[in-house]
Amino acid sequence: MRYHLFHIQNAMRRVCLKPALAGSALLLATALPLPGTISFAQEIKNPGQVLEGILSSGTERLAQGAKAIPTGAPTANAKSTSGGKKRGKSAAPKLESKTKSAKGPEIPPRAAYTAGEAALAIIPDIPNARFWGDSTKDFQAALPTLKGPWLALSSGGADGAYGAGVLIGLSDAGKRPAFSQVSGVSTGALMAPFVFAGQKYDPQLRAAYTTIFAGDVFELGAKGGESFFDTWPLRDLIAKQVTPELLADVAAEHAKGRRLIVVTTNVDSERPVAWNMGAIATAGGEKALKLFRQVLLAAGSIPGAFPPVLIDVEADGKRFTEMHADGGMCAQFYVAPEELLAPASKYKLPADGLYVVVNTQLTPDFGVTERSLLSIMIRGVSVIVKTLTRVMVQQAYLAAKQSGVTFQLATIPTTFNEPARGAFDTEYMKALFNVGYDQGKNGTAFVSEPPAAWVRPTPASR
Repeated sequence: MRYHLFHIQNAMRRVCLKPALAGSALLLATALPLPGTISFAQEIKNPGQVLEGILSSGTERLAQGAKAIPTGAPTANAKSTSGGKKRGKSAAPKLESKTKSAKGPEIPPRAAYTAGEAALAIIPDIPNARFWGDSTKDFQAALPTLKGPWLALSSGGADGAYGAGVLIGLSDAGKRPAFSQVSGVSTGALMAPFVFAGQKYDPQLRAAYTTIFAGDVFELGAKGGESFFDTWPLRDLIAKQVTPELLADVAAEHAKGRRLIVVTTNVDSERPVAWNMGAIATAGGEKALKLFRQVLLAAGSIPGAFPPVLIDVEADGKRFTEMHADGGMCAQFYVAPEELLAPASKYKLPADGLYVVVNTQLTPDFGVTERSLLSIMIRGVSVIVKTLTRVMVQQAYLAAKQSGVTFQLATIPTTFNEPARGAFDTEYMKALFNVGYDQGKNGTAFVSEPPAAWVRPTPASR
């Protein structure tokens, strides 16, 4: 069974995630709420309109041709309330000239570097800041020294409101475990530091998923031609929330032997990078604070939609930049390198339990798909995301079972059907947060094994 699941997962990654368009579309689906209320019956004449439409909706209702967004709904053009101002397998190919954007500004050329240099690259002055997420040796060297359960937080964009609600509900019930390791991908990465640093950050976590809207995250019209949207609002929001005090608290927990892992994708190397955020926090100072914020911004940077983040590194005395983006290109949540989760592996997770919070609904959802390119594409992407995540859940469950540790899984319930008027719709997020909160507080959020079949109950035929 594990052999079958492992090869399904690898095949889907090779076929679906490698092409740039499919990867971007897949991440759009994982980063944004699945429910939506926009119709693509109208003709869309350029890619900017396509992406704006995707980011103003969700994957499910797109394919069903639901009603248009009502007047006053938040859109990609909404003004930010954060108060920021708009600102502007072999050797790597030589980058000769600047790229000119349709918007006007030129992108400075990147320094070329080799695969060998990529393998040796470190963060100057913080050599233990990260490791390859697919490296068994590096993973084992970074393990927590404090025993306890692990928590893995998945991608999901605005649907991260569910996971935030679950965890705060557990806090208020006095039942939140003391996780020895917290890992996060995409939206899971953005909430992970607040979860890791302790329950005193629950108010910030609640606010992050119940008060923001699209204008706090992105703005249509990025500079430089690297993406369709500019994420300066999100960058400013991260700068306000990730304070020196938070860094100090993360460092204090790291010193106890706990670990905070945030995953990005190294776009140049096409590999996952696991950032040891506690080690970065321990380094302290402005440089560490800047890097901590950069990693979180990169963790939510959907390729094509949002600009990637360039991070300064060094190898053999040579300085250059790596391009990092959303970790969801490699995995929807992170437990361990694939090698350790493979069918033939006898590895036992050094954890007292494994908790996985999946910030999306995983059951198939019926809907008559319109005969249009975008409707078919989005519907297909929804199937890919759900199937890949279900495979990962099953893989994590089997790994926990083999390790002799408890497994706990929380996913958005099939009964939740609040409509979203657009990306990061505040009312939608509040409703989803409340569902998660009630489940967490009442002790009904988690199940001890995946369902035998991921099937949504269907109404009886008339």
